Amino acid sequence: MTEHRKQPTRSGSAAWAIAITSIAGFITALDNLIVTTALPSIRKDLGGGLEDLEWTVSAYTLTFAVLLMFGASLGDRFGRRRLFATGLAIFTGASAAAALAPGMSELIAARAAQGVGAAIVTPLTLTLLSAAVPAERRGAAFGIWGAASGIAVATGPLIGGTLTQHLSWQWIFWVNVPIGLALIPLALLRLDESRGPHPSLDLVGTVLVSGGLFGIVYALVRGNADGWTSTPVLGGFFAGTALLIGFVLYELRAEHPMLPMRLFRHRSFSTINIASLLMFLGMFGAIFLLSQYLQTVGGYSPMEAGIRMLPWTAMPMIAGPLAGVLSDRIGGGPVVAVGMTLNAVGLGLWALAVEPQVAYTHLLPALIVCGIGMGMFFAPSANLVMSTVRPEEQGIASGANNAIREVGGAIGVASLAAVFSAQGGYGSASLFVDGLVPALWVGAGAVAVAAALAFLMPRRRAAHGPAAGLATEDAPIAA
Repeated sequence: MTEHRKQPTRSGSAAWAIAITSIAGFITALDNLIVTTALPSIRKDLGGGLEDLEWTVSAYTLTFAVLLMFGASLGDRFGRRRLFATGLAIFTGASAAAALAPGMSELIAARAAQGVGAAIVTPLTLTLLSAAVPAERRGAAFGIWGAASGIAVATGPLIGGTLTQHLSWQWIFWVNVPIGLALIPLALLRLDESRGPHPSLDLVGTVLVSGGLFGIVYALVRGNADGWTSTPVLGGFFAGTALLIGFVLYELRAEHPMLPMRLFRHRSFSTINIASLLMFLGMFGAIFLLSQYLQTVGGYSPMEAGIRMLPWTAMPMIAGPLAGVLSDRIGGGPVVAVGMTLNAVGLGLWALAVEPQVAYTHLLPALIVCGIGMGMFFAPSANLVMSTVRPEEQGIASGANNAIREVGGAIGVASLAAVFSAQGGYGSASLFVDGLVPALWVGAGAVAVAAALAFLMPRRRAAHGPAAGLATEDAPIAA
C-alpha cells in the first residue's frame, strides 16, 4: 500500500518542482535588467548622480555574482529546501524595501540585499529540480526552467518600462512581493528536502572566492567610469586575481572544498563553463547596447523598444522546451553548439543591419535568430553542467556555473561598452552606430569561440540511474 501511494506523489512532486523553480528562476533573473528602463524616473524621484544610478544596477549584480557559490554551500549544509525558502524570503523582503526606499542609499542597500536572496535561490533551483525529476525527463524539465530564465532576461527592459510608464518605478519591485509570498509556502510544502555530502561549511574558500569575484566584477563595473588604469580598478583586478588564485590553491588542499577542483578535470564540465562565460559576455554586452540603440537612434520609448524586442523574447519560449527534449535524444552538446552558432550569426546580422536610419523589418532576422539561439542554449547547457557531476555535488556545480555566467555578463557589458566608447558615443545617431558596430562584432566573436568549444565537447551516451551524471565520454561532436 505504501508503494501504491509513492508514484503519484513523485509525479506530482516533479510537476510542482518544475513550476516552483521555474517561477523562482524567472523573478531572480528578471531583476538583472528590469531596473534599467526605470533609472531616469528613479533619479527624478530620489535624486542622486550618475554613480548612484550605476550602483542601483551593479549592487544587485555584485552580490548576486559573488555569493552564488556560498548560497549553494549553505543549501548543502542546512538543507536545500529550507535555504531555498529562506532565500525567497530575503529576496521578497528586499524587494519591498526597494519599493519603499526614501533615498538612493536605501535603494542601493535594498538592491544588494535582493542580490543576496537571489544568490541563495538561483543555484538551488537546479539542484531541487534535478532531485525531483527522473533522469530520462530532466532535459524537458530544464527546457521549461531555461525558457523561464531566458524570457526574464529578454523581457526585463520591457516589463520595467511598462510598469514605470503606466504605474510607477516602485512597481518594478512590488511585482516580486506577491510572487515571493506565494512561492515560500509552496516550496516548504511541495519540495523534498536534501543536503550535500559534507555538513561543514568551507568558510575560508567562501571568503576567498567571494572576495576574488567581488574585486574583478567591481573593477569591470567601474572601469569605464573611473578609467581602466585608475588605482581602484587596477587594485580590484590585482586583488581579485590574487584571491582567486589563493582560492584554487586552498581548494586543492581542503578536506571538504566548496568547489572540488577535480570537477574541472572533466572535459565537459570545464568546456561548458568556459563556453557559458563567453556566451554571456557576447549576449549581455550586446543586449546592453542594443536596447539603447532602439531608444537613442530609433527614437522609441522604453516600452516601445521593449515591444520591438519581442521576437527575441518569444523565440526562447518555443525553442527552450524543444531544445530540452532534443537534448534528451541526441545529447546536450550538439544542441548548445548550434544555439551558440545561431547567436553569433544573429549578432553578426545585427552588426550588418544597424544604421542611423533603418527600417525595423531589417532588424527582424537578427532578433529571431538570436532568440532561437538563446532558447537552444539555456536548458541544454544547464543539463550538461548537472550531468557531469555526482548528484550530491549538483548544488556546487550549479552555483559555480551561475557565478561564471554572471561574471561573463559583467565582463561583456564592460568590454563591449569600452569598445563602443573608443569608436563612437552618444553625440549623434551616426556616432552611436560607429561605436555599436565594432562592439557587436566583438560580441559575435566571443560567442563564436563559445560555439567552437561546444562543438569540441565529447559526445555523451545516454545514461540513467545513480550514475547518470558520470556518463562515458566519447569522440568529439562532429560539426
